[in-house]
Amino acid sequence: MSLKQLIQKCSNHDTQAQSELYQIFSGKLFSVCLKYSRNYAEAEDNLQDAFVTIFKKIAQFNHKGSLEGWMKRITVNTALQKYRKQGVFEIIDEAQIEDVEVEIEDDDITIDYLLKIIQDLPDRYRLVFNLYVMDGYSHQDIAELLSISPGTSKSNLARARKILKENIEDYKRRMNSQTL
Repeated sequence: MSLKQLIQKCSNHDTQAQSELYQIFSGKLFSVCLKYSRNYAEAEDNLQDAFVTIFKKIAQFNHKGSLEGWMKRITVNTALQKYRKQGVFEIIDEAQIEDVEVEIEDDDITIDYLLKIIQDLPDRYRLVFNLYVMDGYSHQDIAELLSISPGTSKSNLARARKILKENIEDYKRRMNSQTL
């Protein structure tokens, strides 16, 4: 069955087609959910909510661009919507922003550790970090997505980078002290 046929069947509420679409895309969309969630369980909830929205709106997919990209946008928006409702963002004076670069040159730092310290970031920092660094959104785009100012986006990114840098430096110190 072609993707176009699968979409058509899903828009007609065909549960077998919906199950097939879920099987095809759930892995990729779950990794998106993990980036924007505090933990595995929250990522599972976000994935479920995203697919509910995807199945409700699939008839609106206009075949311009990829289905995967369209589904990813819905998944990101589903996760972000929860945080917007919680009001996790604070207004920051742009003059206080200190840009911090995080460089990871050490092969001893695992992807699992990086994912953990990103997930441990406060919500506002984690969301902006993922949108900007991982998904390439501009501060203006992030501001519109999260209903914040571009300055708040920049500030939250700087603070996320600072926390990550401190966690990585601490991790390296612990690893070095264990090898001595």
